[in-house]
Amino acid sequence: MYEAFFKLQVKPFDLVPNPDFIYLSKSHKKAITYLDYGIRERVGFILLTGEVGCGKTTIIRNIIKKHHEEVVISMVYNTRVSSEQLFALINDDFGISVVGKDKTSMLRDLNDFLVEQYAKGNSPVLIIDEAQNLTPKLLEEIRMLSNLETDNVKLLQIILVGQPELREAISAPALRQLRQRISINCHLQPLSRQEMEQYILHRMEVAGNRNAVSIPQGSYDLIYSSSRGIPRLVNIICDFLLISAFAEETDNLEESLVNDVICEIDVDQQFWQTDGTKEIAAKTSKSQEVIQSVPEEVSKVLQQINRRLDVMEKDSKSNAETMIREFAQRLTELQNAFMFHVKETDAVITSLSSRIDKVRSSIDESGDGSKDSTNSILKKIMRT
Repeated sequence: MYEAFFKLQVKPFDLVPNPDFIYLSKSHKKAITYLDYGIRERVGFILLTGEVGCGKTTIIRNIIKKHHEEVVISMVYNTRVSSEQLFALINDDFGISVVGKDKTSMLRDLNDFLVEQYAKGNSPVLIIDEAQNLTPKLLEEIRMLSNLETDNVKLLQIILVGQPELREAISAPALRQLRQRISINCHLQPLSRQEMEQYILHRMEVAGNRNAVSIPQGSYDLIYSSSRGIPRLVNIICDFLLISAFAEETDNLEESLVNDVICEIDVDQQFWQTDGTKEIAAKTSKSQEVIQSVPEEVSKVLQQINRRLDVMEKDSKSNAETMIREFAQRLTELQNAFMFHVKETDAVITSLSSRIDKVRSSIDESGDGSKDSTNSILKKIMRT
């Protein structure tokens, strides 16, 4: 819509993971290097994780696009499936017929296919995207696929791609063997502030005009604080910015324009706040609407009440913390006093035991077990 106005050939901030637009930040460059190495060396399992929108799929598509003819790839995107469905997806993407095949037949066909590809000098690679949705049972079955190997090389290279939850999933004790099979482990980090600026300029350059718009440093700061360096969010914000600039017939993305767009998109509510935070924000917004709908004098009174409630809440919290500290201190004092009495009691018991032993020893030595003799010895011991 706005391409001609800004002298662009295509939209620079489309959400489609197009490898032509890939920008190699420090983190992305490291991930690609690891993936290249892993595929070339047939290391077995590779784990690639990152937050939503960090560019995992774009990197995978870049790997698929640029890799050599001898690399044969099966790409699985749908991971909310049964065991049979998963193997059907894997085999089908490798070009293996799955019609009328049960799981056992599909595994046998896959093994035959891998051996055939190895004989041809090819490297089959299985890439599973959104792997955080896989059940522990499916993850274990995927691990079993890594057992398909010759004496000195893996017949199948497996790359698991997913959100940070994937790391939590494979940390389960039952998946210890899977963790041990992972040879390369990399996590995509968000863009830094400087990288985000270069990312925006890079995408406009690939789209046909690096200088399509003028972006002050303050505007870059606002984009970064809202997106937190997540490429997908940067794309969403910048696309809306270009639409707004096109509507106003300007090529200057000044801070006021960026602020307006961020408010319209409602980035904080849509992408960062939890459900609980959203609920609180909704209640706050509703309260403000109520206050705005009443007369000014009443509104002032309500605002004063709100401020007073805030103060009371803070005071209540402070008092509660003070009471907790005092209780903890008193509890420590009681514990110390109790331990002191315990030690005193132990000392008394020890002393009594020692005296009793002396009495017994004295009785044995005297050889006189009469009552008078015993009493005499006891009186003597007690005096000591």
